[in-house]
Amino acid sequence: MSLRLILIPTLCAVAALTAACDGDKSVRITSSHSSDEDAKGVLKVVDALQCPQTIGSLTRKGSASSEGTVCKYVGPRGAEVILQLVPLNDQKPSDVLQAFETRLSADLPQAVAGLRASAEADKARAEADRARATADGARAEAEVAAQEAEAAARSGDRASVRAPGVNIEAEGDDATVRLPGMHIETRGDQASVRIGGFHIDANDSTGTVDIEGGENGDSVSVRARDDSAEVRASASGDATRASWILTDNRPSPEGWRMVGYEARGPVGGPLVIATIRSRDRNRDSVTEDAKALVSLNVGE
Repeated sequence: MSLRLILIPTLCAVAALTAACDGDKSVRITSSHSSDEDAKGVLKVVDALQCPQTIGSLTRKGSASSEGTVCKYVGPRGAEVILQLVPLNDQKPSDVLQAFETRLSADLPQAVAGLRASAEADKARAEADRARATADGARAEAEVAAQEAEAAARSGDRASVRAPGVNIEAEGDDATVRLPGMHIETRGDQASVRIGGFHIDANDSTGTVDIEGGENGDSVSVRARDDSAEVRASASGDATRASWILTDNRPSPEGWRMVGYEARGPVGGPLVIATIRSRDRNRDSVTEDAKALVSLNVGE
C-alpha cells in the first residue's frame, strides 16, 4: 500500500484548519494566540455603538436605533449584519451567546437537524468502535509477536518503517504513523489525527469531520457533516472573544446559507455582537467586515 495514499486524505483533514482540500466543501479557520494576555489588547467598555455609514462591503440601513445599541447593515447579495450592544445583566457571556446561537440556528433548520442526527449516529459508532478496538488490540499483539519477515513487508500488503522518532506500520487499508508531534491512525474509511493541540476525526464513508483543539487556552471546534458545517472559536482570558458560524449547502426558504456571530466584550460586559446572515456559505468579506465593526467599537 502506498504511504502517499494513507497520508493525503488525512493531511487534507489537517488542512481544513487553514485551507481547502476540495473547493466549496472546505472549512477554513484562521486562528492566532499569544502567551501574553495583554498582547490581545484591552477591550473597551462601550456606552453607545459607533456605526459608520459604510465599512468594507457593508452599508448601514438608516440610523442607529434603541439609543445607539443597534445598527443594521446590508452587504452583497442581500447579506445582513446587525451590530448590537448587549448588557450581561448578571448573566454569563456563554448564556447570552447561546441565546443568539439558538435564534440564528432557526434560520438553518436542515443544518441543525443534520448535525444533531449525525452526532447521535457518531455516539452509536463510538460504542461499536470501542468493542472493535479491543479485538484490534488483541490482533495487534499477535502481529507484533509474529514479526513477519522483511520480504512480506516488501510485498505491498504490509509495510513497516522504523527510524529515530519515526514509526510507520501499514497493512491493507489500515495504517499507524507516529512522528514527532503527530500521531495518525487510519482504519479503512476512518482517520484519527493528533497534531500539536488538535485532534481530528474523519470518516469518508459518512462524510464527517470533527476537529477539536487549541493552544494556551484558545480553542477551535469544527463539525462538518456532508452539506453542513459548524465552526466555533474562542480566545483565552476572562474577556469575551468568540465567534460561531453555521453553514449549509442547501439554502433556507429565505435563501440563507450561512449564519453566525462575532462577539467581544470586557469582563462584566457589555458585549458587542455582530450577527451575520448570508446567502453565500463561504466566509467572505461580509464576515471580515462584521468582525471589523466589532473591533472598531470594542477593540481587538
